[in-house]
Amino acid sequence: MSASGFTSRLIALTRKETRQMLRDRSNLIVGLLLPVVLILLFGYGLSFDVKDARVTVVLEDSSPTARNAVAGLRGSRYLAPTWATSMAEAERMIRAGESDAILRVPADFSRRLATGDGRLQLLLNGIDSNTASSIEGYVNGALATPSQQQADRAGNKSSGVASIAIVQRMWFNEAGESTWYLVPGLIVLVMTLIGAFLTSLLVAREWERGTLESLFVTPVRPLELVLAKLAPYLVIGAIDLVMCLLAARFLFEVPMRGSLCVIILASLLYLTVSLALGLFISATTRNQFAASQLALLASFMPAMMLSGFVFDLRNVPTIIQVISQFLPATHFMGLIKTLFMAGDNWPDVARDCSILAVYAVALIALTRRALRKKLD
Repeated sequence: MSASGFTSRLIALTRKETRQMLRDRSNLIVGLLLPVVLILLFGYGLSFDVKDARVTVVLEDSSPTARNAVAGLRGSRYLAPTWATSMAEAERMIRAGESDAILRVPADFSRRLATGDGRLQLLLNGIDSNTASSIEGYVNGALATPSQQQADRAGNKSSGVASIAIVQRMWFNEAGESTWYLVPGLIVLVMTLIGAFLTSLLVAREWERGTLESLFVTPVRPLELVLAKLAPYLVIGAIDLVMCLLAARFLFEVPMRGSLCVIILASLLYLTVSLALGLFISATTRNQFAASQLALLASFMPAMMLSGFVFDLRNVPTIIQVISQFLPATHFMGLIKTLFMAGDNWPDVARDCSILAVYAVALIALTRRALRKKLD
C-alpha cells in the first residue's frame, strides 16, 4: 500500500464523512449545544461533599502537651491521620496527592499554650474545595474533643487546651470555590459525550443502510475508514474543548496552573480514546439503537459515576476502586484536575497520558479489525 494512495483515499473519505456530518443537524446540535448546557448546569448548579480524609500531622513540638492536643484526630471516623517528621516531607505528600491536609504543631506550641495563646496551623488541599471545607470542620471538631474532656475533668470549660487557635490556609483553591473543582471535570464529561455517543452511530447507521458493503469493493482499507470517521468529530471535540477552556477561564475564573499546551494535548488524547470507543461499539453492534444505549452505559455513565467526578473513590468499595482504574475517564479526571489546580506534575502527566495512548491505539486496532472486508 503506497503512501500516496493511502493519503488520497483518506482525504476523499474524510471529505465524505465531513459532508455527512454537516448534513446531520441532530448530531451537530448535540455536539455543539449540549456541552454549553452541561457547562452551565454543572458549573452553576452542582456542588458536592468526605470520610477517611488524610491529614498529615507535623509535630515540631513533641511534648506530651502537644501530643494530647492532637490526640482527638485518632478518634474521628472522618479522619485518617498520618505523621511526618518535617514540613518538607508533609508538603511533598500534599503536592503528590498523598495527603489532603497538613496540621502543623509549631515548636513553641507548649510554651505559648501555657500563656493561653496556643496555635496550630492547618493547610488544606483546596483542589476539591468541598472536601477541604469538610476536613476543616472535622479537624476543628476532633481537636475540641480532648479540650472538652480536660475542661470537664477540671470543672472549668475555659481551661487548658480550650484556648488553642487554628490558623487555616487553603492550598490550590484559595477562593474555596466548588466550581474550581467541578469545571475541570466537565471537560471529561464533554469529551466522553461528544466522543463515544456521537461516533457510536456512524458505522451502525451505514450497516443498517447497506452503504458500508459498497465500500468493500473499493480499494479503501479498514484503517483509512476508521481515521476518516474519526477526523470530523475530532474537530467538533476540539471546538467543544475550546468552549470549555474559555468558560473555565473567563466565565468561572478557574485558574490554569498547568501548561495550556499539556492541557490541550491531554484532552485531545482522551477525546481520541472516546471517539475510538464509540466507533468500536458502532462497528460491533451494527444497530443504531443498541449502539447508542451501549455507548451511554459503557462511557458516559462510568465517566459520571466512577471517575471521581461525583464520588471520592476512596470512599467506595474496593472492588469499585479496582474497576474504576480500568476506565480511561478515571485517569483523565485526575490528570485534568491536577493540571488545572496544582500545575504540571510530570510523573502524573507521563503516566496518565501513556495509559490513554495505549487505550487509543488498542481501540483503533480493535475497530479496524471489526471493519475487515468480510460479509456475514
